[in-house]
Amino acid sequence: MYSARPEQAVQVLKHVYNAALKKLKGKELELLLVILPDNNGALYGDIKRICETELGLMSQCCLAKHVFKICKRYLANVSLKINVKMGGRNTILLDAVSRRIPLVSDIPTIIFGADVTHPETREDNSPSIAAVVASQDWPEVTKYAGLVCAQAYRQELIQDLYKTWHDPQRGTVTGGMIRELLISFRKATGQKPLRIIFYRDGISAGQFHQVLLYELDAIRKACASLEPNYQPPVTFVIVQKRHHTKLFANNHNDKSNTDKSGNILPGIC
Repeated sequence: MYSARPEQAVQVLKHVYNAALKKLKGKELELLLVILPDNNGALYGDIKRICETELGLMSQCCLAKHVFKICKRYLANVSLKINVKMGGRNTILLDAVSRRIPLVSDIPTIIFGADVTHPETREDNSPSIAAVVASQDWPEVTKYAGLVCAQAYRQELIQDLYKTWHDPQRGTVTGGMIRELLISFRKATGQKPLRIIFYRDGISAGQFHQVLLYELDAIRKACASLEPNYQPPVTFVIVQKRHHTKLFANNHNDKSNTDKSGNILPGIC
């Protein structure tokens, strides 16, 4: 255990990391538990930035006032967070375990999710941020890995799904987020995906065709870069939340099928 003042956070984190590596004798330090004195947003941000971008280390922050109470509910919540950060799973679908999910359970399937976040209109010097996540287990499809990249201001098409560049020593090099996530899926499961389901959020109706052509082509190229004849079927799903669809129960007077407002109950298909 090490203690330090908040203004010494950078130095002490690096000291703890190097000291732990010496004790571990070549093994990786897996987790750093940090107890914070108060809700200091700047300190929390520094800790996460240093651990994740400079040290490559998972961290779990806790407030001192909660730690010393030794509340079972709080400790259970922290344990769940640590479990996920260390590669574990807290929940799993029964239908996934028993292989009863249509178009997922029959053959190795990878599920992607992608979106682009744009800066405010006035912030014309800030980049847009693209993020892609992908399932890393099968048939459970519960664990996900994510990648982010910065791109041109208010550019909706995700530029780094697939990319090539020239390296003076290696020649033409291929990469991109889709390729990296496909490779990590194969390492994690021992199988290559035979089906791709790609959920894309944040697209206006006027951009449907453009995004579909560009990003589906990037997915195809990423697959072909791994193996020449590797072209698994792709289901490209555009997700929209801002719609005006209203669903009604067949019998509006049947209170067992509606809530107090007359809406159908959640979870009904």
